[in-house]
Amino acid sequence: MKRLWKYAVGVALIAVVALAVALPAAGAKTTKSHKSGKCFPTTMSSKAWSFGVMDDTQWTVADPAGTNPNSVSKSIIDQIDPQFIGAGVKFVIQVGDLTDNGGSPGIATRAAAAQPLLNAGIGFFPMRGNHETYAGTSEYGGTFNNFAIPAFQAAFPQTRGLNSTFGAKNFSSPTSVSSDLNGMSYSFDYGTPGNNARFVIIDNWATPSKDVSAAGYDYGYSIADQQNWISSRLNENTRGTTQAFVFSHQPLIAENHQDSPFTGYTYANLDMQNAFLASLQNNDVKYYICGHDHINQRSIIKSPDGKSQVQEIIGASDSSKFYTPKSVTDAGWVDPVTKVNQKTRETSVTQDPYRVGYYIYTVDGPRVTVDYYADKSGSYPNGFPGNTCPTFNFVKVATWGYSLNGKEFVIGGGTTNGTNNSASYAAVQDSFQGTSAKILSGTYDNAVTDLSGRTVAQAVDTGWSCDTRWDGLNSNILTLWGMAPVGKTMTDTYTLSMSSDTGYGWHHGFAGFGVLAAKNASGQWVKAVDLNTGGGVARFVIGPYQPQDTLNTYGFDPSTHTAWAVINYTGSFAVDGGLDLVWNN
Repeated sequence: MKRLWKYAVGVALIAVVALAVALPAAGAKTTKSHKSGKCFPTTMSSKAWSFGVMDDTQWTVADPAGTNPNSVSKSIIDQIDPQFIGAGVKFVIQVGDLTDNGGSPGIATRAAAAQPLLNAGIGFFPMRGNHETYAGTSEYGGTFNNFAIPAFQAAFPQTRGLNSTFGAKNFSSPTSVSSDLNGMSYSFDYGTPGNNARFVIIDNWATPSKDVSAAGYDYGYSIADQQNWISSRLNENTRGTTQAFVFSHQPLIAENHQDSPFTGYTYANLDMQNAFLASLQNNDVKYYICGHDHINQRSIIKSPDGKSQVQEIIGASDSSKFYTPKSVTDAGWVDPVTKVNQKTRETSVTQDPYRVGYYIYTVDGPRVTVDYYADKSGSYPNGFPGNTCPTFNFVKVATWGYSLNGKEFVIGGGTTNGTNNSASYAAVQDSFQGTSAKILSGTYDNAVTDLSGRTVAQAVDTGWSCDTRWDGLNSNILTLWGMAPVGKTMTDTYTLSMSSDTGYGWHHGFAGFGVLAAKNASGQWVKAVDLNTGGGVARFVIGPYQPQDTLNTYGFDPSTHTAWAVINYTGSFAVDGGLDLVWNN
């Protein structure tokens, strides 16, 4: 059909077209089919809640300012804790390496540094890292301390659910494997039914009853030893929580370190790796969260057998130490027997090195959003000048997320980074309770590379919620994550299309007609093109999208009952049936 367009004229003509499209035949059903089933809130609900994640807090150099006692980076912790308090998180998880030397004084110092969180009613749930096990034979000060387990249990009784739990519940440890693991490996739940999560924290470090030397570390009870407990805690059919997250200190595949949590190098114990990743994928665990590498890195990790995968989030440093990634062709990644390079199982998604940072995860029913904050003022590849901690200026650097009712699409990455995925955003298509959405045009520019020389891919995620208010929406609500590079909010230019409900209800505007709308920072629905960066004057079209349509063009296609817009950001989108959005164009 011939397309009609306007800038701020032709309102009557558009109204006539809208009425012709919208009005149903006599006796047509007036209910909205997408309202059936379970709906989730339009925005972050009043029941949404957040938790924080921070990483290795080792102070590894001289301390001329005297602000980092017992090899604990207290000068960094003291700047991050207020950020968590200000954000109102419910608790904070630290993924190991609480201190550099692992001694009992350092453990006590780290516990004391968390006291401001506890005073604010915020839980603190740590785990051991390899540096805690270094105290197994001679702790700082010279006396044996059983791999820091007694000191850890004394300093952090909350990991056994004994006090300072602040609403966390259902604590469990694999004590049937060994009593040494009581409160070392542990799990707990937080939240209310429909909006809750299980947290499974895995300690695989040496204990008095098991000490195995591998890859230069002292390992204890392996993931295989604990797999039955892990699987039982993750079991989606019995755990009673919507979400589940898994934490351990070591990455599945790191960037600098070449050891793994599977009692050896990345090429060791492949059957153990297959079983573990299968337990995550089969139970809808989307994120494996870890530290050890002192670099913000997000990757998709496939199991050795290729049957399972999980997104791995390695945390930014909260230490005086920063690591540089090794080459993906480094011999340490290669199995000396099979000659298989384990790095081929990793797809790099984002990398942000040499910065101090932290994370806030927000749980809202099936949706999880992650905000990564880092110091804006400095990058420290060679450590802090003068071995003195600077004053940080934390800013939000990146946001990503997922929804259990959505999908994930890996876009781009090229031949240097895992699978050579298409760079076209047209692969992004999803539907939910009668609303369909797809990207009609746009290409990931593949311009971002990591320090290993890989062109990073994009993990584009979709998620859905329902309109539960009388605000003129004519569709369910789509959320898109993952299309902006680290440090930016603007994406590549792309065209998003969503179907409009063809049922008729007066409080939902003219059913079957509408424009693509987006939620702004104030929580209001506005024309999606209004939130673009650049692009000039908006242009409205009656008809389908065409390749010559540029940024800020938007329209409605009567033949398919779809609204579309050419935009350059991500967020939450819906079709708005209120003609005022067109009238005020």
